Amino acid sequence: MARFNPISTQIARHYQAGGPDANGQPPERQTCDSPGNPCRHCLQMIPIGAQMLVLAHRPFPALQPYAETGPIFLCADPCPAGGGAHVPDILASADYIVRGYGQDDRIVYGTGAVIATPQIAARADQLLRDPKVAYVHVRSARNNCFQCRIDRD
Repeated sequence: MARFNPISTQIARHYQAGGPDANGQPPERQTCDSPGNPCRHCLQMIPIGAQMLVLAHRPFPALQPYAETGPIFLCADPCPAGGGAHVPDILASADYIVRGYGQDDRIVYGTGAVIATPQIAARADQLLRDPKVAYVHVRSARNNCFQCRIDRD
């Protein structure tokens, strides 16, 4: 069984305290003005009118050719960590890229595909049965933005 995981609380608090993002810049503070801004820590949609952060995030431990960096949203105020066995609320689009990564944090070729949202958990379980796959990313099918990580439970 798979577990959906947010960015770590330590990283979220770093950004929420104004710490530099993956590009070395402070997060941009904005007011959420649409219902589709997913917080990558609580794994909930940021409420309209709430303060949010927009920043560059690299969900990998070190720089290397496969360590993609991209924009994410985050609640501006500390929020509880989301996650669990069920597809999180932030996955509200029709489909997402689901892709496996090895212990070396590099893409396991042949694992990436656009998957209908109701099938994400089953696809992640299938990928995680492969011993070459250490974890899975869920990314936007339109913009490739990191959404969350899926690990073996």
